[in-house]
Amino acid sequence: MRKVVLLAVILISGVSAFAQNELLARNYMEQGDYDKAVTVFESLVKETPGNFTFVTGLVEAYQQTEAYSKADSLLLNTLENTRNKPVLEVELGYNKQLQGKETEAQALYNKAIAGIAENPGYASGVARTFQKYSLLEEAIKSYETAQEINPANRFDYQLASLYGELGDYETMFQMNLNMLEQGDNQTLNAQRNISRFITDDNTNLANQTLRKVILTRMQDNPDLLYNRMLSWLFIQQKEYDKAFIQEKAIAKRSGNFSGIATLAIVAEQNEEDTLAIGILEYLINETIDEEQRLFARQKYLELKLKSANPEELKDIDAQYASLLETYGKSALTLELQADYAHFLAFRFAKKEQATNLLEEALNLPLNNFQEARIKMELADILVLEERFNAALIYYSQIQKKLKDNVIAQEARFKVAKTSYYKGDFEWAKTQLKVLKSSAEQLIANDAQDLYLLITDNTVNDSTQTALKTYAQADLRSYQNRDEDAIAIYDRVLKDFAGEKIEDEALLAQALLFEDKKEYQKAADNYLKILESHGSDILADDAHYRLANLYAAQLNQPEKAKEQYEQILFNFADSIFYVDAQQKYRRLRGDAIN
Repeated sequence: MRKVVLLAVILISGVSAFAQNELLARNYMEQGDYDKAVTVFESLVKETPGNFTFVTGLVEAYQQTEAYSKADSLLLNTLENTRNKPVLEVELGYNKQLQGKETEAQALYNKAIAGIAENPGYASGVARTFQKYSLLEEAIKSYETAQEINPANRFDYQLASLYGELGDYETMFQMNLNMLEQGDNQTLNAQRNISRFITDDNTNLANQTLRKVILTRMQDNPDLLYNRMLSWLFIQQKEYDKAFIQEKAIAKRSGNFSGIATLAIVAEQNEEDTLAIGILEYLINETIDEEQRLFARQKYLELKLKSANPEELKDIDAQYASLLETYGKSALTLELQADYAHFLAFRFAKKEQATNLLEEALNLPLNNFQEARIKMELADILVLEERFNAALIYYSQIQKKLKDNVIAQEARFKVAKTSYYKGDFEWAKTQLKVLKSSAEQLIANDAQDLYLLITDNTVNDSTQTALKTYAQADLRSYQNRDEDAIAIYDRVLKDFAGEKIEDEALLAQALLFEDKKEYQKAADNYLKILESHGSDILADDAHYRLANLYAAQLNQPEKAKEQYEQILFNFADSIFYVDAQQKYRRLRGDAIN
């Protein structure tokens, strides 16, 4: 027994040593120290001459040092002692190609493919080796040879990928659509394949080819699959109105309106509120699913609220009341009750009615998550009323009951924000330290931003006067008292000019100006940030938001391009980088129909 254990230990130690040496050789290769890599690989091949991985590793190292004859000898010697000849024939052929011996290389490639004809089991290994060296046509021929010999061998996914890499988009999309039509276990692979080549640019050749292929197929076979694919394509291209046409066709023929509901959410998330409202109106009128209709009506009111004037608020209040009367007050309509309460408190100045509605909802048979939803809304209203301590009790209850859940993390962030409003900055920082590493990215980002705001403006200010004044303005903004908030930010900018809080106040005030459609004032604030704090943490925010204003509101596309360029050239790590890049390309004309 001891001998067996000892043998096992020796074997494991040997494997471990080989693995470590291979890792060392690979590391030398990555660092460009090819001579050292050769030495390590040679020792590995000497000890285990049949190890295919070590042989190909040494071949690659020889090629990097232009020791092609040594690579030839190694491969020929290995070919005599292996069954996996076709793969090594490709390796040998590529080594000949590197030496400019094209005829010999092609002969070896043909021989490898002929080997597949004798044994189709070699197809995957040979094709992958061809693909490794960008010999895509040979890789395609390898798979197709195996399929001709045995039609049961299906390499549709691999072939489609290769045709795509070759730039033969039509063949690639045809093959992927065939897989989608069959609905077999290749569906996910087909979807992934198509996604690799599609961009948000509707002039991209792959996008145009996919659209043409789908439309051609629809003429011969009006399968809903093609409507769904067109809708998906239009969504990738951010052409939501065109996607809506396809989704309506799907809904009419299938009776399934889930795509319509999803599209409404996508349009809203991409700031296409007018279109989202139109989609929701269609859903409200056409669906026979009452749960779907309730969702649509709630979402419709939520969107209408964004731009509602005082008169329209009365109508929205009546619509909420009508919905509650229609669907009743139960656990099933809890979201509706919470939404209505939030509207009453934050937009319609009826905090008492909102609180009564929520307290009544707490008497319903609720699970822990539903109870947390209502208590969170109640606590938010208490902050609105500046009853901070009472709000903190509710937030703390949520934390204790749903420990480690994302809702508990949201409650903890609101504890921090409430403490910040109160001026209790140290307790706020204690909560934020925990949340900075939250798995929920939005919470982590918000926590990081607030933590930095507090830290930057308390280190050298023992009285914390500037931050307390800024927090008052922030609270007025939360309370929808925008004019008061703007006035307090003005005070911050006057009393604490040149201090760290200045760029924060300029940004926060600019966002309020945007909400009030005072776009030039917002732009002036962003320009002040760039003038006085152009290398500070908010500079990319200012460039991006100023660019958006120039592009969408102030009709100055050239200035917009200049601001987007600043992000592309100077802020590569900005969270706005990708979006700025896309918007810049559109302004430049890259995506014009």
